[in-house]
Amino acid sequence: MRFILIDKIISLESGKEIKAVKNVSLAEEYLADHFPAFPVLPGVLLLEGLIESASWLVREKENFAHSMLLLEQVRNVKYKSFLPPGGRIEYTVQAKTIEENVSSFTGFGLANGERIVEGKFGLRHFNLADEDSAMAKVDAEIIENMKQRWKLLNSG
Repeated sequence: MRFILIDKIISLESGKEIKAVKNVSLAEEYLADHFPAFPVLPGVLLLEGLIESASWLVREKENFAHSMLLLEQVRNVKYKSFLPPGGRIEYTVQAKTIEENVSSFTGFGLANGERIVEGKFGLRHFNLADEDSAMAKVDAEIIENMKQRWKLLNSG
């Protein structure tokens, strides 16, 4: 199963802040198993929306320099409510630091004017070819795919 937890980027201040949205559809496969009688976006996927938002902030700031952006650490995550099908969450992520291989952020998600998730977290960014030069082609393919997705997410 492939998860994409951002539907659209609604604003971006390069290297500083990003706002993105996710609309939850009853057609999303994981809802069949996540409380079938009371389907809601799982908390871990609420957090993943923050992480994906931050990843786009890094990619844009670094001009897609790295193929891999992975969660390094997470702290102080608070879940305050549920997001059912038909709901919409707006993520706001602010960069504390974006350095060559690591970055740190604070972020929150709003639904119906209420914060339903918030936390602090850090990402690690690298290329597969850093460890194995034979992976340079894979890095290039991943980066190109991310550039194409960026165009879709960031279009008018």
